[in-house]
Amino acid sequence: MLGTRQYHAAPPGAPNVDGIAVLLVNLGTPAAPTVPAVRRYLAQFLSDPRVIELPRWFWWPVLHGVILRLRPARSARAYASIWTEAGSPLLTHSQALAAALQQALQQDSPAPIRVELAMTYGEPAIPAALRRLVDAGYRRVLVLPLYPQYSATSTGAALDALADAIKTLRWPPELRTISDYHDQDAHIEALARSVERHWAVQGRAERLLLSFHGIPQRYVTAGDPYATQCRETAARLAARLGLQPDHLVVSFQSRVGREEWLRPYTDETLQQLAGSGVSSVQVMCPGFAVDCLETLEEIAVENRERFLHAGGQRYEYIPALNDSADQVQALATLARRHLQGWIAPAGAGSGA
Repeated sequence: MLGTRQYHAAPPGAPNVDGIAVLLVNLGTPAAPTVPAVRRYLAQFLSDPRVIELPRWFWWPVLHGVILRLRPARSARAYASIWTEAGSPLLTHSQALAAALQQALQQDSPAPIRVELAMTYGEPAIPAALRRLVDAGYRRVLVLPLYPQYSATSTGAALDALADAIKTLRWPPELRTISDYHDQDAHIEALARSVERHWAVQGRAERLLLSFHGIPQRYVTAGDPYATQCRETAARLAARLGLQPDHLVVSFQSRVGREEWLRPYTDETLQQLAGSGVSSVQVMCPGFAVDCLETLEEIAVENRERFLHAGGQRYEYIPALNDSADQVQALATLARRHLQGWIAPAGAGSGA
């Protein structure tokens, strides 16, 4: 027998036809730096076939029999080391960014604009965030994943979750999605100004290392554009900063397992730089919109120790853009471009 799909129904009433919503999506975070919370988060994250492209019959015993028994305790300690009184840095930075973006977009829009934050994994979840917008009468939603470079493991996974959420709505809103913004002028400018502000205070190091999150090499071989877009971001940033080719280094971090991931690896690169006589490096992570475990613990702490232990003398992490004015302006510029036809500048009409 065919099952009966249960649809979410919005409360009765006229929709807010003039309202526009931006659904800002980030990866997600555990609810707390505890073993049970981290285990729940990792189970959801690592169960996604977009993230782990292995046959389920092979992956399920590994995930539930090994990884979820061993990794949560280690990851919980790492999360605890970067947790703040306000909570998870990824969540709090994302919330601040969403609030600032809403304020920026509303300034020059004649129509109400609401920016709603959602996470692919954990809370606030995409289905609930989308339902809140529908219940409030928003019939036009722009989806902006906070991933400058597209990968099926990040943006693709977010769009999958969005599609699953739409299946539960009787009357889905009109949707637009942003695939990436790795080469947008405003984004490159925001990155460049962040580096220049750091230089103005700390001076320049011998190398500027751009560390991007890694993915398995076979994903790229299968057609994922992520590696190409990372290197395009790096090339545009180097040109904007006027750097010589040997001053800027690109690497990839956060690999797991034994298979080949994107090279060169960040940890090995730092050791090689120190071993070759480079005494100072400054590290930036242009693939992360806001600071999180991978930047605050893996890059700012773990890899710093690795570089200094290998003979380096000076190591500095340049924070993510977070809710800086430059990042807010860059995302607002991006959103406005994709909102054309939905809204018009203030004084130019309703834009309907």
